[in-house]
Amino acid sequence: MIASVQGVVAAVSPDGAVVEVGGVGLAVQCAPGTLANLRVGQPARLATTLVVREDSLTLYGFADDDEKQLFELLQTASGVGPRLAQAVLAVHSPDTVRRAIGGGDTATLTKVPGIGKKGAERLVLELRDRVGPVPVGPDGAAGVTAGAWHDQVRQALVGLGWTASQADQAVTAVAETVDGPTPPVPVLLKQAIRLLGRTR
Repeated sequence: MIASVQGVVAAVSPDGAVVEVGGVGLAVQCAPGTLANLRVGQPARLATTLVVREDSLTLYGFADDDEKQLFELLQTASGVGPRLAQAVLAVHSPDTVRRAIGGGDTATLTKVPGIGKKGAERLVLELRDRVGPVPVGPDGAAGVTAGAWHDQVRQALVGLGWTASQADQAVTAVAETVDGPTPPVPVLLKQAIRLLGRTR
């Protein structure tokens, strides 16, 4: 089991990074929030968990041990695999996920692509007693606030190699397309990358 990796970031892509450890480049799947804090050529430490399948070995990386523990806990629920667990953490912070599961807030959980009403109810039913202490926010709000995604997407784009001004232009363009509920950060990041891809 690879519990963590520490080394120099060799590459960053929209869904993962390569961290060089002792001359070996390890490909690590990461959520946008984690990728936003990685810079090519800079040292980094990621908490990791190795998912073993018959045809693959996939290393998932997280900003801290709290995210990693929640990622592993989510997969103990029926119907939840590593990709869906990572999608949950891409959309919500660990504290928000714990509040939603502990408080039976299925509306927050269904904001994650791939989780419907029944899936959210199953998560609450199976994990409510196992999520640990449920943190209470100052206003009880959960999820990504309307403005919070701007910084996450901007930082991720800069981490992927675009300039700050290019990232700002892309975020502004994407913001103009948002009408109604804010889509998950990964969806917004992909939109921004598509826009920037046309200008390169």
